[in-house]
Amino acid sequence: MPALKVRMPELMPVYETQEEVMFFDTDIGGVVHNIAYLRMIETCRTKLATEKMGMNLKSMADTGLYPVVVRTEIDYKYPATLGHKLTIKGRLESLEKVKFWVSFEVYAEGIDRCLITCCQALAMVQMPAGRPQRLPKEWREMWGE
Repeated sequence: MPALKVRMPELMPVYETQEEVMFFDTDIGGVVHNIAYLRMIETCRTKLATEKMGMNLKSMADTGLYPVVVRTEIDYKYPATLGHKLTIKGRLESLEKVKFWVSFEVYAEGIDRCLITCCQALAMVQMPAGRPQRLPKEWREMWGE
């Protein structure tokens, strides 16, 4: 019987980014607009992929192989407002054959609760054909089950 490979949650890659809420992030009431959170999450997700998961923006452009968001679930629990300093925490959650899942939490300085939770599924897609590709073998070896 082969040895079981156990995924250690503490070994999954994580990354944090900081954002300050600007006028363009808010609605007329000074509350962060829902699409602004997705932009902030995208920044964190891109840094997680490039800084912790070994992806390279130049290589993506050269090869046409991109991680493409195929699903987003987001819960808006508490609002951030103009001037808040936000921390976005991203984490690789799991791997499948062609998809991987990442999660995010958004916090604001001075607020003792999580404002936003988000979970996204991404697939590696070869463009321009739009064909899904298997995830890198190295990822499965490092973080797969």
